[in-house]
Amino acid sequence: MKRILKIYTQILKILLTFMMILLIVPVFLQIVSRFVDFIPRYIWTEEIARFAFIWIIMLGATIAVREGTHFSVDMLGNYSPRTENILRQILLIAMLVFSIFFLFGGWIFAQTGLMQHSEIAGLPMIAIYMAWPLAGLSWLFFVCEQLYDHFADQEKTH
Repeated sequence: MKRILKIYTQILKILLTFMMILLIVPVFLQIVSRFVDFIPRYIWTEEIARFAFIWIIMLGATIAVREGTHFSVDMLGNYSPRTENILRQILLIAMLVFSIFFLFGGWIFAQTGLMQHSEIAGLPMIAIYMAWPLAGLSWLFFVCEQLYDHFADQEKTH
């Protein structure tokens, strides 16, 4: 299972790179078109850049959850190992609840995009709204993996 999640993470990183390019190119066109007369001023560039930005946020958050760098903040200094263990469990359970919320709430949100199209580019809004339930599902997989690893480590130490 870890191998599958690792491959999935690599695919997410490739998609993130693609979305970054999809953000940079239209923004670059928009900026250059303001100063050069032979490049037309496209209206769709702002909309595409906004949609790419949404996907960048959701993909980046998903990768951060996999790498354990999201939703976790060290706020107060050193704790005993037992306290650290309890805090880690609370964090992972909170992330699990948040993932489920994003999965189901995001699915309801995405269904509203089935009948909508973007104003300028005419893209189906489901293509943008699917970022939320996909992030929730991915977070769910990654948090379950972290919970499994956490409790497996606990078994080894006891």
